[in-house]
Amino acid sequence: MLIIGIAGGTGCGKTTVVNQIVNELPENEVSVISQDSYYNDTSHLTPDERAAINFDHPQSIDFNLLAEHLTALKQGKTIEQPVYSFITHNRTHETISTRPGKVIIVEGILILTRPKIRELFDIKIYVQTDSDERLIRRLKRDIVERGRDMNEVLERYQNTLKPMHQQFIDPTKEFADLIIPNNSYNDVAVDIVRTIIKERLN
Repeated sequence: MLIIGIAGGTGCGKTTVVNQIVNELPENEVSVISQDSYYNDTSHLTPDERAAINFDHPQSIDFNLLAEHLTALKQGKTIEQPVYSFITHNRTHETISTRPGKVIIVEGILILTRPKIRELFDIKIYVQTDSDERLIRRLKRDIVERGRDMNEVLERYQNTLKPMHQQFIDPTKEFADLIIPNNSYNDVAVDIVRTIIKERLN
């Protein structure tokens, strides 16, 4: 089994890179795990308390559960991946059964911040994108997909996203085996990753 970690700031294009890699591989050989599924369970909090959580701080992630699940997959076990709702700021009661495949891709902004998670990755990738471009992408996503208004998104970016990126996310570039500039599609870098995967699988 090959476990690949793909990190980078919010709106950097991690999902695009993941899709570019996955689309060239056999469907039954690849599983994708999102860090977003592993936000801490906040059922004990009120909706207002949940909304006030700094979701861009490493403490918002249940890294213990993520490490447990990745270890189980390495052992050939199926896991029940949590499902997170950005509307309610909490996990739902549903899970996604994820079976161990030849390739596991883990993507998320904070996945390289914890040594015990990094140690589980065979390949660590950081997707780097201009901050203005990331803000534009975040605005579009949060307004269209998550029902936020522009002022809310901009305030969160300025007060939370930007400082958390500078403090926790950007420094994790030093742990990456490969940094992919992604202000536009970077086919060469993605081809390199696909080639490495195919060589490992063979």
